[in-house]
Amino acid sequence: NAFGPFDYRKAASLPFEINIVEGAHFTPDVENNIKGKSGEIAGDLDYTLRAWPNHHRALASMSRQGLLEKSVQAKGAHYPVDCYFLRAFEWAPDDGMVHAIYGNHMFAHGKINEALREFKRAVELEPDNPTINYNAGLAYVRTKDYDKALMHARKAYAQNFPLPGLKNKLKAVGKW
Repeated sequence: NAFGPFDYRKAASLPFEINIVEGAHFTPDVENNIKGKSGEIAGDLDYTLRAWPNHHRALASMSRQGLLEKSVQAKGAHYPVDCYFLRAFEWAPDDGMVHAIYGNHMFAHGKINEALREFKRAVELEPDNPTINYNAGLAYVRTKDYDKALMHARKAYAQNFPLPGLKNKLKAVGKW
């Protein structure tokens, strides 16, 4: 890219830079995989991720786009979906959210062991992040490891995490 790369965790201190990219390429329609702003959805996601390699929401959208197209490389993207995650890992190796999003991506592809590995890494990097703990809890519910799910749920909800899904899933199996 002629623009970037920037660390997404520092976007608040780079308002001009993030607004340029999000205004031109990462619109709500692109984020929600509805339609591209400048062409193909994945083309706009590609530009966003080349400028901001660890852009959490863009990584999640790129993962969804690959799933929607049932392709390892979405139409308009320069690289396979997994490569955007690998670049994010290289760019920001201490960003736990990237590992959590990749964990969700791995689960969506049925790669359970790889998904759990990513969630463990995410929690190691950011043990007090309520979003990471919530998603790790969901991952452990899916694998029926309810003790670990409950531990992560307690961490997330102790910080007032707003979504009730994990708690409801644990209640449904008598573990909350």
